[in-house]
Amino acid sequence: MPSDEDLFNELAYYTLSHPEPRFIHQHVVDAQAAQQADERTKAIKVVFALVGLYLFLEKDFTGRQVQQTHMRLARRRKQWPRLPLPSGPRGDITVSAVMALQPGPARDEMVRAWCASVWQTWQESRPQIVRLLKQELDIS
Repeated sequence: MPSDEDLFNELAYYTLSHPEPRFIHQHVVDAQAAQQADERTKAIKVVFALVGLYLFLEKDFTGRQVQQTHMRLARRRKQWPRLPLPSGPRGDITVSAVMALQPGPARDEMVRAWCASVWQTWQESRPQIVRLLKQELDIS
């Protein structure tokens, strides 16, 4: 049975080679980072993952637009807030559920569901993410 890391690597290959122009690979990276974050995870990784999930799910940004936003943020700011980790599981969908589906529209839709599942568990940090984007990039 493949490990979660193996499944994530397989999913990353799938999304990187995906012909869809919305660049769903970025959403996969953000969902995985937010779901797997722990006390040792760098603050920038958590913040960027949550920024990506927020922009994707609430502002309908493509993966490419999220990636560009990450680059703009990195140029403007060097200190990142340490956000509180949610207690308990971070969503009821994991990379294994995404990879259980055949490549194509069903798997791509499951990526969105995975992102939504993870983002829901981080709602306590949503105000900080919204404030950071407003202050740094005037995104509201």
